[in-house]
Formats: sequence, structure tokens, C-alpha cells
Amino acid sequence: MFDALSDRLGNTFDRLRGRGALREQDVRDAMREVRIALLEADVALPVARDFIEKVTEKAVGEAVLKSVTPGQQVVKIVNDELVVMLGGSDSEDGHVPLTLDAKPPVVIMMVGLQGSGKTTSTAKLGKLIREKHGKKAMMASLDVNRPAAQEQLAVLGEQAQVDTLPIVEGQQPVEIAKRALESAKLRNVDVVLLDTAGRLHVDEALMAEMKAVASVATPTEVLLVVDSLTGQDAVNVAQSFSDEVPLTGVILTRMDGDARGGAALSMRAVTGKPIKFAGVGEKLDALEAFHPRRVAERILGMGDVVSLVEKAAESIKVEEAELLAKRMAKGQFDLNDLRMQLKQMQNMGGLGMLAGMMPGMKKAKQAMQASGMDDKVLVHMDAIMGSMTPKERANPALLNAKRKKRVAAGSGTQVQDVNKVLKMHQEMSRAMKQIKKMGGMKGLAAMLGGGGGMGGLPGIGGKGMPQIPGMDGQGMGDVDMSKLPPDLQKLLPKKK
Repeated sequence: MFDALSDRLGNTFDRLRGRGALREQDVRDAMREVRIALLEADVALPVARDFIEKVTEKAVGEAVLKSVTPGQQVVKIVNDELVVMLGGSDSEDGHVPLTLDAKPPVVIMMVGLQGSGKTTSTAKLGKLIREKHGKKAMMASLDVNRPAAQEQLAVLGEQAQVDTLPIVEGQQPVEIAKRALESAKLRNVDVVLLDTAGRLHVDEALMAEMKAVASVATPTEVLLVVDSLTGQDAVNVAQSFSDEVPLTGVILTRMDGDARGGAALSMRAVTGKPIKFAGVGEKLDALEAFHPRRVAERILGMGDVVSLVEKAAESIKVEEAELLAKRMAKGQFDLNDLRMQLKQMQNMGGLGMLAGMMPGMKKAKQAMQASGMDDKVLVHMDAIMGSMTPKERANPALLNAKRKKRVAAGSGTQVQDVNKVLKMHQEMSRAMKQIKKMGGMKGLAAMLGGGGGMGGLPGIGGKGMPQIPGMDGQGMGDVDMSKLPPDLQKLLPKKK
């Protein structure tokens, strides 16, 4: 998401940073380019204009222009204003969580137009409430107009392992809402999610129905679900709903497919309501909490280390990580270990996702895309190792020419592709033995830190295969843990 905007802003700020001193005209020229970038990203004109005025006013001040690093100061001002535009503040992250601590059952009412992804978002939210908040949730479909809408929610409920209200033919939305509340009280349900009916466009009948349901259910949260791909139309829809229904927040769907991001950047300013979640895929776990500061830093190519660590904590199995750490400490590393690492990378979103979340890796991500290196590489490598026998994975030395041909044929690849995987394994295996000689985990820290960031790791800027262009460790270096964001420091292991 935000790829086009991020590229434009990155090029503009690279030129600013490249200058030792800045004149007021330099800043104004850069702000003109930023304004064009925002408008091309489908940001609402009043929002873009207001943003540029605020940034320019702060950036042309004497304290900025005469500072040691004026270019960096301007970027910081833009970053802080982006956070505010997205709903945060200069000092805080800005994420607004769901209100779930009210007297149960807490009612969450989902509203929006037809086709915005409301029903799927309801199931995603139900799953998130069950898994991350540990609360018992129940979903009810109030959509009696769209064919099979209620059946769709029931199927999604089974997949998400969240209860759904049984379907009673002929009942109207207000009656269903009443029955959902009664059922929730009888079954000690903590949270009730009401999936209301949508329309092709905002009309009086839709709004009247929303108000009638809200008066019966008295929802704690009224979440507007909007398709971010509709750009400026999404903002107009949000404006229409916020004028009629007491919204408490917004869920933006299909954010993974929105290269422009204008809807996200305009939504808070237009509605005055926080963006609480972003849908980033079709799977039921593809719903992310929306953090304005993290999103702003991603847009400006600063990475998002906190989200990366959280994603790792969710995706990587503790048992597997501990097993791999023990083997690495002993200098052991076979193809099973390599396959486990590649699967963990896939679970975390693949090469592109990881590169986009790491500070200073924007150019690496672009270089990977330009060279045609994408997540298919991980899939092909996994297929190659999957075509080997358990004995071959445990002892790669068994793979002679005949066996390599068999593995290539079984995985739909070429023998040279098999050789690349084996070469990558050899380099990493050699590195594991070096780590053992250097004292286990201390040796690994030396390779990562003193060795110039990620450049010392084979296969990632080192000598291994496959080479990832642009991933040469530039901008990584040693990490001072005390300077990391407070919410990231909380995730780090405590010193004994």
C-alpha cells in the first residue's frame, strides 16, 4: 500500500537531504511536489492543501533552514504532520482500540455500502476478538436483501470459529437485532457483531434502517467499512454515513491492493473518526490494527520495526525457533533448517513485506522488484526441498547429479536452481560453523552488528545465493536498543 506515494515522496526528500543548505524556495519547491504527489494519490484537495500549508509554515522557519541537517528536519516535520493527518499526534502512536470493556454484551454494529467487504470484515473482527482479546463473540447477519448474505456469514463463522445467530426466514433487521441480543445474554456472549445490510449507494431507506437497528441495539461501536480502492468515492461515502449515523471508527478494506492510499490519508480529516483497522488480504487473519505513526513512517520509507517484531511473534512458532537456535549454537544447519526459515519468511508476508518494514530497505525492495525477484522465489525453493527425501535434506552431500535431476523434475525447476539452493545452504552452513567458533550467539551478534549490518549474512548481501540486490546492510549498522521506540522495547527480552 502507498507504493506510488512513497516513491514520489522518497525521490523528493532524497533531493532535499542531498543539499548541505536549504533556501526557503527549495522548501517551497519540494512542498509543491509533495502536494502533486498527494493529489495523484487521490487525497482530497482540502486535506492536501491544509497539510501543505501546515508543513510549509513550520519548514521555512529559521530554526529549520539554519540547522545542521535541514533536509532531515523537513522530513521530520512532514512525518509528524502525516501522523496527525492519519489520526495520531506528535507524541503518540495514535491507534484507537476497540471499546470492549463495557457491560456485556458489547454491541459492534458494522455499516457500509454493498460490496465494501462488510461481511468478511465482520468475520475477521470476530476472529480477532476471540484470539487476541480472549472474549466470546457472536455474529448476526441483518442483511435480508442480498441473496445468501446470511448464509455467507454462517460459513465464515465456521471458518473463524465464531458463533453465528441461527437464520430465521422472514425476520426483518430490527427483529434479528433483538433476537441476537437476547441470545447473547442467554449464552453469556461478551461481544455481538451486527452485520447490517448494504446498498449500492447511500439512500434514505438505508439510513432509516441503520437508525432503527441502532436504537434497538444501542451499539458501543459503530464501524464504517469502506473499500479503499474506491479512493475519493470512499471519502464521500464516509462523509454521508458520518452525517447520519454516530460512527466511532472506520475499517478500510483492500489496503493491500491500494498503491495510492488517498482514502486512508483523507478519511480522518473528513469524518473526524479514527481508522481502527485495515484489511490487508482475503484471509480471515488479514486484518491489522491501524497505527498512524507506523503507517506514516512506512510511507516515508522509514520502515516499521515494531509491526515487524509483532508479526514475527505471531508467525514464528516458539518451539521451532528454540530448536533452530540450539542447532545454530552447535554449528548445525541442514536443508530442513533452511526450509523452516523460508517458511517463516513466507508466514510473515514474504520478501517484499519484510523489506518494506525494515528501515533503509526501500531501495532494496525496489531493486528486488526490478530484478524480478519476488515471493515466487521462496515458493520455488520450498518446492525444490520438498522434492528431496528426508535423508537428502538431512545430508545434502548425498545429492549427486542423478538425484539433482530427479529433484528438479519433481519440483518443476532446473538443475541450476537446485544448485543455487544447495550453494545457499553451503554458505549458511559455513556461517553457522563460524558462529560456533566465535562463541554461539555472541558470534551471531558480531556478524549482525560489527559486520556492517545485514551485509555479513550469507544470501543477504553476503556471498550466498540468491543475492538480494540492494540488501547490502547500508543504513542498518549497530542498533542502540535504548533508542528504539518504547512500544518496541516492551517486546524485547528483559536483561537478567
